[in-house]
Amino acid sequence: MTATGKATQFEYKALHKPNQLIYGLGQTAVITGWTVKQAIAKHLQPQEYAVIGQLYSPTRGINLLIRNLLYNPHVRYLVVLNATKEDRNAGAGECLLDFFRNGFEEGVCDTGLRCWVINAATSGYTGYIDLDVQASALQHLRQSVKCQEAKSINDAVSLVKSYAQQEVLAAWGKPLDFPMPSIEPTVLPGPRYGHRIEGKTIAETWVKIIHRIKTTGTIRPTGYDGQWQELIDLVAIVTEEPSNFYFPEPNYLPIDCLFIEEYKNQILDDAPYREGLKYTYGQRLRSWFKRDQIDQVIQKLIGEIDAASAVMSLWDVKDHEKGGSPCLNHIWLRVVDNELSLTATFRSNDMFAAWPANAMGLRALQRHIRDEIASHSEYELKMGPLITISQSAHIYDDTWENADRLIANQYAAIFNQRSYDDPCGNFIIEVDDREIVITQTTPGSGEVIKSYRGKNPISILREICANSPAIQPEHTGYLGIELQKASNCIKSGKAYIQDQ
Repeated sequence: MTATGKATQFEYKALHKPNQLIYGLGQTAVITGWTVKQAIAKHLQPQEYAVIGQLYSPTRGINLLIRNLLYNPHVRYLVVLNATKEDRNAGAGECLLDFFRNGFEEGVCDTGLRCWVINAATSGYTGYIDLDVQASALQHLRQSVKCQEAKSINDAVSLVKSYAQQEVLAAWGKPLDFPMPSIEPTVLPGPRYGHRIEGKTIAETWVKIIHRIKTTGTIRPTGYDGQWQELIDLVAIVTEEPSNFYFPEPNYLPIDCLFIEEYKNQILDDAPYREGLKYTYGQRLRSWFKRDQIDQVIQKLIGEIDAASAVMSLWDVKDHEKGGSPCLNHIWLRVVDNELSLTATFRSNDMFAAWPANAMGLRALQRHIRDEIASHSEYELKMGPLITISQSAHIYDDTWENADRLIANQYAAIFNQRSYDDPCGNFIIEVDDREIVITQTTPGSGEVIKSYRGKNPISILREICANSPAIQPEHTGYLGIELQKASNCIKSGKAYIQDQ
């Protein structure tokens, strides 16, 4: 009931992500960040709020939230919850507050697309709104909705209840709908299962991942009011990420070093139970199962450096019943040739927005374990590769345009910097007695390991590929060209010299 004794009867209609919201009949929208929306809804009556939803990302979520608010001008109050470290680290709530407090200006997003950029003078978190949303509409929204921050669930509930007691306000305007452009990717044929991508840095590997998914990924509906483009069982290998992390200049990653300094603590540190917080990865690793699994694997490897059982699990069998299960499920450490590698398995992985932070957080965990082993034993291990296995590696449809722009701006340069070294070795091609002779040598030392001989270049190439199935695709193409050149020289009587 309002101060005049009349129950508000407004209906919130979401144009975007409608199935991810809790609906009421009031004039107050509640944004909960990473705190689960049910944690506030259970303390309120439907007539006290208009809608309750979670906002995870300042770069993706705010654009959709603003469009929904423009379509629901009966909303006159906005409560933004910043209750947990995870809420503050994500920065979405802070960025939304910046929009209402400080406004916006025209600029470009991290992939170079022109857009409205939220003035981040207070929080430092960058947020974007599509340029096709009129500036006048955004200004009207800022002037018409009272926005208030809450530092706890209790504070948020009190604010909502106090607004519900205010006089009912007329809608600040008519519903405004700015249609979003429809983007349909062109998908080339390719395998659905099993992919391998390698790069020296997380940034380089990420661009290759996005290119692979956008090129051959299968498009399918999600449970989150949209579509994603997906590859199944994608293995990403990062070989030389520096200790302080590599951020390109200008930075095309969806994160920066300040974000990572906060995020890596969510993997390394325990977290006490708080209402509305499902879990953190650090909580699952440190205390969820009544054991500190990070310390366990450190002690395991100190006691048995060659152990293949240095395993950490984040999956709880109760997750099947409760829902909200962690995306990161399994971590495995292994020491081979004095080198510590870390392999992490994700059941579900947002490769555009989440994977770079996931990878850097896991690299920080890998380094922590390496350093702890060095501090408590005689082992001085080198940092080996970071390997992630993403069982569902996907890109959501609201980032397809940004993914295309990233590929257009970055992929060619990264591809051209690739190394031509092949773990399968090198191949020396010669002509002897009107036959093609191929000598396969080990990479680096050049030790001869196998020889091939024949006249038919296709038959020889097939034999090489059968014996070395992991040969790089470009190396296969190169061999095909050189073998055909050698065959042509035999037929014409000309001398064959490799690479000439």
